[in-house]
Amino acid sequence: MSTADENTDADADQIHYIAGWRRLALWPLGLLVRLWGRTLRLELAEEDLRNVTRSDEPVAFVLWHNRLFMVPEIFRRYRRRPVHALVSASQDGAWLAAFFEVIGMPSVRGSSSQHARTAATALIAKLREGHDIGITPDGPRGPRYDFKGGAYIVTRRAGAPVLLLGGRYTAAWRLKSWDGFYLPRPFSRVQVTCTYVPVAELRSPDMTMKLLRQRLLAINPD
Repeated sequence: MSTADENTDADADQIHYIAGWRRLALWPLGLLVRLWGRTLRLELAEEDLRNVTRSDEPVAFVLWHNRLFMVPEIFRRYRRRPVHALVSASQDGAWLAAFFEVIGMPSVRGSSSQHARTAATALIAKLREGHDIGITPDGPRGPRYDFKGGAYIVTRRAGAPVLLLGGRYTAAWRLKSWDGFYLPRPFSRVQVTCTYVPVAELRSPDMTMKLLRQRLLAINPD
């Protein structure tokens, strides 16, 4: 292998971070998102409210990538523990991780070469420490609504229940991104659905990745 190849591989293994003025530059955007989120009118049925506010144990929140905007506000209003979001180790991921921290969501970073194993280990460790975790099974680059194997492995092995998170926006812009990201209009209504999946059900032989995907699709109509 050439020196150039070795340098490329080393860079792929590196976890990138944003620091200094670049991180400070994210604060105005973070403030805007926080204020924007507080204008939203979140609507939850009684059962969904019970599921999202239960605090007897940490949970793994699973949602599609294009519903991420609503997550910080859901946690601010209904959860008492921080959620650790899975973010890639790439340079793009560094910006996303820094932004998440600005809006109050710490992140878990994984190496690029052993992403699935590293990320799974880190996320499971956070759950065992008593923190919630957040997984977008089709992130970070799609395909849209594809439930990846790594997310399935984590949800089955974590020893914690899963909350499948759904959001239906009554008024929103939809970006022309790979995931069709939803930006709810300020002061609009967001209908939130939370499907609780206990550990015993997750580990049942009847539970499959296809079934989890179908359940998540069912509570996220486009």
